[in-house]
Amino acid sequence: MEEKDPFEQYNVVMNHEEQYSIWPTEREIPAGWQSVGVTGTKQACLDHIEKVWTDMRPLSLRKKMEEWKKNPPPSRPVSSANDNLPSLVDRLCSGDHPLVVSLRPERSSKALQEAIGRGYTLIKFTETRGGTEIGVELDTSATNASDADFDRGVGRVRLVGQLTLDMVPVRCIADVDLASLAGTGHLERVTEN
Repeated sequence: MEEKDPFEQYNVVMNHEEQYSIWPTEREIPAGWQSVGVTGTKQACLDHIEKVWTDMRPLSLRKKMEEWKKNPPPSRPVSSANDNLPSLVDRLCSGDHPLVVSLRPERSSKALQEAIGRGYTLIKFTETRGGTEIGVELDTSATNASDADFDRGVGRVRLVGQLTLDMVPVRCIADVDLASLAGTGHLERVTEN
């Protein structure tokens, strides 16, 4: 049995990192958050957030990544304890690795279709220490969903996009089964011309 929401109206609020949430209109908005001027039912506010919050990375991270893209920092020396271990980028560039598509708030083929439409999704390589979740800006010309039936949740999709991991520009290639939202993939280093 579904519990009745005690609040009728909500505010859409945002913090300094441009992260969104909702807050009951009858309560004072907590410190660090401010109203964005949208008020309505819980579902209306959540629908608004889904439309406008297309990149879940905090503002400071987005700015830092843009800065690194324009001016990559110098390579860091590897500590002697890790001298014999390949870097995470090197490991993920070698062969295919198990992965899952991370979708929030719900893992479904329809949510993946929406993420593809927005041009951005999260992919988690599951067999790295603790798992490695990366945000991938999709290349719509290379991403292929022609074998996917999103309504029925069957078929396969190839996700292709770029990101920077450990200050290294890479391309992610992931083949995903819609029924399980899992598959395999790898990274490729991107050489700038």
